[in-house]
Amino acid sequence: MEQKRTEGYRERLKDKKRIVVKIGSSSLQHPQTGDLDYIKLEVLVRELCNLKNQGKDVVLVTSGAVAQGKRAMNLKEADITDQNRIAMKQACAAIGQARLMTTYQRIFSEYNQMTAQILITKNTIVDNLNRYNAHNTFTQLLRMGVIPVVNENDTVATYELELDNDTLSAIVAALIGADLLILLSDIDGLYTDDPRKNPAASFIEVVEELNDAYMDMGKASTGSSVGTGGMNTKLTAARIATKSGADMLIANGGDIRIIHRLMDGRNYGTLFVARRDADFDLPGFVDKLNQ
Repeated sequence: MEQKRTEGYRERLKDKKRIVVKIGSSSLQHPQTGDLDYIKLEVLVRELCNLKNQGKDVVLVTSGAVAQGKRAMNLKEADITDQNRIAMKQACAAIGQARLMTTYQRIFSEYNQMTAQILITKNTIVDNLNRYNAHNTFTQLLRMGVIPVVNENDTVATYELELDNDTLSAIVAALIGADLLILLSDIDGLYTDDPRKNPAASFIEVVEELNDAYMDMGKASTGSSVGTGGMNTKLTAARIATKSGADMLIANGGDIRIIHRLMDGRNYGTLFVARRDADFDLPGFVDKLNQ
């Protein structure tokens, strides 16, 4: 009975209509050099355009701006100090975001697909007017057949206002009424413990209800030196997405083609089943983050 129920959850992924895909920094770069992996980027764009060609609304949340800015300026760790850390991050974000978006636009254009850049801060969601305007912008872009490319506006965000892109992607999913969020990471999904440290950790295929026991599995660790999101941020994202009515998947972005396999209902990654909460207060939840 449990196996049939699990298969049913996977099967209904084929019918999702509005999908947010988040990809992390480590899935975009060559680990040896930190430069962009153009093959992965091209495959990602092709997968997203193929979803769009199926009549689905698609939004991409992408990391990588700060990392690309650092790379462009040949910055070393010694160049970043406690005194200049925030300013350097903001400057690198400004440089890297332009380079990252230029690359995305060039590849999307090869598939005759229009795209647009949207940069969001925590205040975009907490402030009622800003949130209303952001919702309207997304709605109009999707109505026009555009694939929005979203990142945090690191150029103006400070530590107290930062949103990691796992959480940001869930916020976007909630804001636009998406019915599926896919987090592409450097891990296969949710385990009972960190599999890099505990070989006895068990893989979890489906989470039907995100209770405290699951949340406790989210430890502040990540295997990536370029990303900021560990499993704890992914579980925070799952809480936002599922309470807002969207299913969520965590899957390994080592092979970007996993997107269409997930959409075909194949058994990859961890699936968090939507449990819409009519009383869920998105602005209030976001306002308490980092407090």
